[in-house]
Amino acid sequence: MKAEVFLPEDYRPAEDEPFMNDRQLEYFRRKLLTWKQELLDQSAETLEGLQDSARSVPDIADRASEETDRALELRTRDRQRKLVSKIDAALRRIENGEYGYCEVTGEPISLKRLDARPIATMTLEAQERHERRERVHRDD
Repeated sequence: MKAEVFLPEDYRPAEDEPFMNDRQLEYFRRKLLTWKQELLDQSAETLEGLQDSARSVPDIADRASEETDRALELRTRDRQRKLVSKIDAALRRIENGEYGYCEVTGEPISLKRLDARPIATMTLEAQERHERRERVHRDD
């Protein structure tokens, strides 16, 4: 088991330190774990809310509105469930020493990109190429 890495409260990864050193990895690990916990907490709140709202509403318009709200909430939670899977994958990459490197080019992903999107698996350039290819194939 690894020794715990000291991380000051105000720590932010910087370009002038070695890429994906222990401090940076710990910073992103904590960021991912916090994000995951927030999503799980929101999911639990949704389940409670859905159970509470499972009452019979006599007015058809109110019932339709409630069903629409429920469907939207479930779609949102499904997206968040997929996001939790991506967070888990990022945490595994941290453990495997693969975090922060583009899965296409092998180049380091910028710290700014990782800070904004800690589940990123590609550099911005590789992601843009991927999206352009996707658009071209989708139009076929």
